[in-house]
Amino acid sequence: MTSKAAPFDDLDRKIMAALIDNARASFAEIGAAVGLSSTAVKRRVDRLRENNVITGFTATVRPAALGWLTEAYVEVYCDSAAPPRRLAEVVRNHPEIAAAMTVTGGADALLHVRATDVEHFEEVLERIRTEPFIRKTISYMVLSHLLPDSPEAGASRPSTKGGAANRP
Repeated sequence: MTSKAAPFDDLDRKIMAALIDNARASFAEIGAAVGLSSTAVKRRVDRLRENNVITGFTATVRPAALGWLTEAYVEVYCDSAAPPRRLAEVVRNHPEIAAAMTVTGGADALLHVRATDVEHFEEVLERIRTEPFIRKTISYMVLSHLLPDSPEAGASRPSTKGGAANRP
């Protein structure tokens, strides 16, 4: 199945930027900012949701407030018999894995892991390594976030400075 991007215009981009900046803004507030009625904004948001351009609304929580003080990225190297769906099953069993993706290059996958401390991270890493198809891992501990306003850093909202939210 081929996924084709749904067409959207500059007003849609402005609406999406407003929602990225504050997903709790009312249609009336967004309409005032982009020059549309609240009804027109609602219709556009509904269409963007139906076309899977907008896939949901969520709260962003600062990980440290929940006790996740240690963060790392882990390269995972698998035996050749490990399909991505099998790796996906495994990572779903570890609540400490904040994100996981298959990648190009030497590694087969990259995991974003959050833990309470280094000892907890080591325990998570050992659990991951017990999977029979995982050949090795290489870990990179996060020291600081160079883009502190990013969702990965646990920012309260993604920054729209520099127009990042307006990019296609």
